[in-house]
Amino acid sequence: MPQIAKREPFSEPVATHITPDHSTLRAFRETRGYSMEELSLTCGLAINEIADIENGKDADPSKLRRIASALRLPEDALIDAAVPTPPGRSVS
Repeated sequence: MPQIAKREPFSEPVATHITPDHSTLRAFRETRGYSMEELSLTCGLAINEIADIENGKDADPSKLRRIASALRLPEDALIDAAVPTPPGRSVS
């Protein structure tokens, strides 16, 4: 029997277990129990726009804010994750 996705409050420990082959957005989306189709309907973006963001092809801040809002994340949660750290600099 297939599992039904649960929409539960954001869980920090779950979101920190992101494997290298998953984008931050995909990990957040899956943690929240959303399919790409459900997220598309919730945030008003096309599925291919979400796929482009998950694949690193698009990092439009306005789209990231819409998705963050739909996932009930802080507004800049995905934007901060999309900003690359310059080489040789550590994030403190």
